[in-house]
Amino acid sequence: MSTTSTLENPTVITAWSAVSPFGVGREAFAEGLRERRSAELPLAPEPWQAPAETAFLVPDFDIRTALGKKGTRSMDRATGLAVTTVGRLLDDAPRNRQVGTGEDSALVLGTTIGSVQSQMDFTRDSFTGERPYFVDPARFPNAVMNCAAGQSAIWHRLKGANTTIAGGHAAGLYALNYSRRLLQFGRARTVLCGAVEEFSHARSWLDRHAHDPLADGPARPAGEGCGLLLVERADPDDRDQPVLAELLAVRMGIALDGDVRTALASCVAHALRRAEVRPEELWAVSTSELPGPLGEQEQAVVEAATAGASPRRLTQAALLGDTVAASAAFQVAGVLVHAEDDPSAAGRVALVTSVDRDGAVGCALLRLR
Repeated sequence: MSTTSTLENPTVITAWSAVSPFGVGREAFAEGLRERRSAELPLAPEPWQAPAETAFLVPDFDIRTALGKKGTRSMDRATGLAVTTVGRLLDDAPRNRQVGTGEDSALVLGTTIGSVQSQMDFTRDSFTGERPYFVDPARFPNAVMNCAAGQSAIWHRLKGANTTIAGGHAAGLYALNYSRRLLQFGRARTVLCGAVEEFSHARSWLDRHAHDPLADGPARPAGEGCGLLLVERADPDDRDQPVLAELLAVRMGIALDGDVRTALASCVAHALRRAEVRPEELWAVSTSELPGPLGEQEQAVVEAATAGASPRRLTQAALLGDTVAASAAFQVAGVLVHAEDDPSAAGRVALVTSVDRDGAVGCALLRLR
């Protein structure tokens, strides 16, 4: 089972930013990737109280330091990461804020489940308080999945469509697909599109108990962050539109009974066919790099789809950890970084694939400029 959307007029990526284990902002992300620097850090017992010894955290990230004291008293980490990333993208160039805010500016944010820490804290308070309803009402918004997207829109005056999509590792591609549709049907002029994942005490323990070594392979330390793209309709009359890549196709699917290989192969084949891209046109491939059987099936699909061609294999999971919902957005950002450094990428196509343990699979094709 799968869905697809295509645009008669091109959708293009004109800017991007990231708050990642490499640091805050696009330059920090690009520098870390170019240096192939691992961002893995030891976890202090306080404040994390996590079962893991290491994680890939955004270095020295503090919400009040990043955003100020006003309006941040009850803001959770996922929301802080998202609000900071949106601000960074809008402030990177005057044009970004000009076209990326206002009545026609939409925000589409991918997630796994929102802030697990906020949900568990709020639920725990209802059990441990003197009365079940003696909970902090200011913390209730954090317990819903769309808190990060809603607060980002309020903070930065994004007045268009506001959408949160849950998709695990594939969340960033789901967000891209949804953004295409908003643009296609005239529901937005520009879309800030990405995904966010936080590290927390609650997430670390859920990861520990949910991990199945046989099905999931070796455990990878958790990572966090937010990747964000500015996507628009291509405008040949706008000479100031700085097109980085054209989004040729997005294809999403569901792996029934764990058959990731069949579901993803169908997505990739359909995307290549609809975009009229031959394997030899592929400049690079970026996969989600999951360990274990799922990752092996993903690699097998990519090898079959690129048979007879020799695209670059872009890797970054070992540097950033398991960033779950943010991973596909980081993959696209990584493609843009490598393309900027490689003149041979111009005019060629990158394939981005993603698989998730819950069955979501997908791919995207980007023609680099």
